Amino acid sequence: MTMMKATVFVAPGRIELVDKPIPDIGPNDALVRITTTTICGTDVHILKGEYPVKPGLTIGHEPVGVIEKLGSAVQGYTEGQRVIAGAICPNFNSYAAQDGAPSQDGSYLIPSGQCGAHGHKATAGWRFGNMIDGTQAEYVLVPDAQANLAPIPDGLSDEQVLMCPDIMSTGFKGAENANIKLGDTVVVFAQGPIGLCATAGARLLGATTIIAVDGNDHRLGIAKVMGADVTLNFRNCDVVDEVMKLTGGRGADSSIEALGTQATWEQSLKVLKPGGTLSSLGVYSEDLKIPMAHFAAGLGDHTIRTALCPGGKERMRRLMNVLAADRLDLGVLVTHQYKLDDIVAAYELFANQRDGVLKVAIKPS
Repeated sequence: MTMMKATVFVAPGRIELVDKPIPDIGPNDALVRITTTTICGTDVHILKGEYPVKPGLTIGHEPVGVIEKLGSAVQGYTEGQRVIAGAICPNFNSYAAQDGAPSQDGSYLIPSGQCGAHGHKATAGWRFGNMIDGTQAEYVLVPDAQANLAPIPDGLSDEQVLMCPDIMSTGFKGAENANIKLGDTVVVFAQGPIGLCATAGARLLGATTIIAVDGNDHRLGIAKVMGADVTLNFRNCDVVDEVMKLTGGRGADSSIEALGTQATWEQSLKVLKPGGTLSSLGVYSEDLKIPMAHFAAGLGDHTIRTALCPGGKERMRRLMNVLAADRLDLGVLVTHQYKLDDIVAAYELFANQRDGVLKVAIKPS
């Protein structure tokens, strides 16, 4: 077999399932047969034309599968092994990686024939479905495979590890960036899949009062399962006032913004104590404005941190360890399942957030 089914971006508002050649691999690559993948909010931004990619690119960036073929230089893996790879698959030989920011590496230089180890560019470590063909297909080429493939522990299902490549890694990074200490109060704005993982990460890091904010009571119920102590529906209350009451007027130690709107950005700053940390995970589509009074004119010792999903095999190994040790069950976030043949219908469901959807498992067969 030389051809495979793949989901490609055609034009804004239009994706199609087409036949494409199965990728040829180089010495440092691996060919992975996809057993499960999913749709991300970023994929919806691509579908709508809000994030530009080249027409004909296979989209998707969350792979779970089996090694079909290994490049000649890849060691420590076997064909037939179950693996995942991070949504962000950097070149860990790059200057950016060795400078501590592998997700922002020089991969953007590769298509022009230059060395990907050079250069720094925001989000350039994100290759699947952005710079190279992605995972909503029967097969995917994983670049720099020895650094990016992570074996799946025995006993973990595809659905259990499906959140690791992006959603779990991103949500946990939001909690890690929030400077959470034992006994902290943390407010997490938006309880979509990433926000739910941020809520779970805050609990694992030792926060003892976790306040989950959303406008959907069903998602707030799941937030309770993930570790939230208090849930606030912003449609029914003034969130900032409620947080101040809950903290005795002190404000939260940290806030995590997991949506990407001006309103949630402002509220994330307004709930902070002086010296608090705002951890931003949202993907923003326009310039942000800072509420000056709550920013203390720049004198409030606030910390604002942004993040792109960390990738690499060590990150994936640690995340799967959390699941294997029964510290967390993220299989509950997989609410729907579709065949790859029906992926257009899956996008319609997910993009319109119908039927209580959180994440959709896409199965090529």
